[in-house]
Amino acid sequence: MRLRNVPGAREDLADFEREFDWDSLKDKPVKWGDVFGNTDPIMIEIGMGKGGFLTRLAMCSKGTNLIGIEKFSSVLIRAVQKIEQLENAGEDLSNIRLIRMDAENIDKVFGEKEIDRIYLNFSDPWPKDRHAKRRLTSRQFLGRYQRILKDGGDIIFKTDNKDLFDFSLEEAKASGWELLHITYDLGDSDPSNIMTEYEERFRSINKPICRMIIKKPSD
Repeated sequence: MRLRNVPGAREDLADFEREFDWDSLKDKPVKWGDVFGNTDPIMIEIGMGKGGFLTRLAMCSKGTNLIGIEKFSSVLIRAVQKIEQLENAGEDLSNIRLIRMDAENIDKVFGEKEIDRIYLNFSDPWPKDRHAKRRLTSRQFLGRYQRILKDGGDIIFKTDNKDLFDFSLEEAKASGWELLHITYDLGDSDPSNIMTEYEERFRSINKPICRMIIKKPSD
């Protein structure tokens, strides 16, 4: 359940200097390597929620630039609070940036072949057929990702929704993406896997997690 009505969330976000929004980027695109001040690989999480996955990834991925994207201010403020809490405890999360925007604009804020990896964690399934284009793994979104990913770049997608997973596999195949990894029950098979808040909850009740890793098609 999303937290959409947190009073003052947008105002509080303005105090976090590493947060961007669509309004500030649509008229003045940036080069993200310049934003981070280095040439390290750039990875993004679309639909980052409250930031559990992104902060964990940041702590074990030094030498990587991470960008979390979330549509709702009232959700993004939770991630800011988590980042600030961890930094106050001594963690170095300077490799994180946040963007408040709709994912439909993803290829307008990142340049061609600028991104190394995209994480999609427990995305909204949009279960009605008429909403299929809104799914973050639809061929429409895959086309956007293909433009911003570097050659050899990949997407890691996790979900508890088997119907969405099957849909995503078919969309990836139809769009020419190379399937590097597929599982309908991730379990403990990958010790490097970083869990989200949703994943922890589902694992606690033994609900299977599906995961696929797909590689960008060759140009």
